[in-house]
Amino acid sequence: MIPSATSLALALTSVRAGRPRSYGEAGAPDPMHRPWTTALQKEPLTNRVWLSAFNLAGDEQADQRNHGGPDQALCVYPGIHYAQWSARLGQRLGAGSFGENLTLAGSPTEADVCIGDVFRFGEATVQVSQPRSPCWKIARRWQSPLLPQWLQDSGFTGWYMRVLTPGHAGPTDHLELTARPHPEWPVLRANAAKYNQRHDQALVAALAACPALGQRWRDKLQNRLSGRLPLNDDANRLQGPNVE
Repeated sequence: MIPSATSLALALTSVRAGRPRSYGEAGAPDPMHRPWTTALQKEPLTNRVWLSAFNLAGDEQADQRNHGGPDQALCVYPGIHYAQWSARLGQRLGAGSFGENLTLAGSPTEADVCIGDVFRFGEATVQVSQPRSPCWKIARRWQSPLLPQWLQDSGFTGWYMRVLTPGHAGPTDHLELTARPHPEWPVLRANAAKYNQRHDQALVAALAACPALGQRWRDKLQNRLSGRLPLNDDANRLQGPNVE
């Protein structure tokens, strides 16, 4: 459990936004090379822009069935992890490589930030809503079929934030912690509760009961607990059309 704190300030390496683009080759024999559409490749912002309840100005989602909405207004990733992924993939990854809006500078990770944490971000107020669930599009972006599974297994997924108060925000701003209502739920522990193969039902139930948890995560956990979803229901998200 992380103690309650109000002194945490997260510096940013970059702030990014982007709209969907299409890639790939029709009829390609390898599924990893076939047509797909994504907004993963975002461009860095140089000035403050408006942060609404749904996204930064200029940012969109290609798959609005599974991405976007008020619980996923901002995607955040700790930049410290990119050295590890660069070494594992044998290619250089840096800020924005996983399509995040905000890349953190320094050493804060999923172990240091909790579900429900409230931050001041420029003129806006934002709150950690849920871990990011890595999907097949990250694999397609880096031509590495197992990358989403590696991210999930490591717990180094990054996280989403909802916007409590809209306002202008940009690359010169910090995320300044103002409230920590759920110190028992670091993002890393939330990932473990959902993905640990032991499937501790009491831990899953406790996470599902956290009032700050995003609705999509809460629904999935509750459906698992009730038996309406199998415990391995993440396979399609991780693999998608990258396998035949």
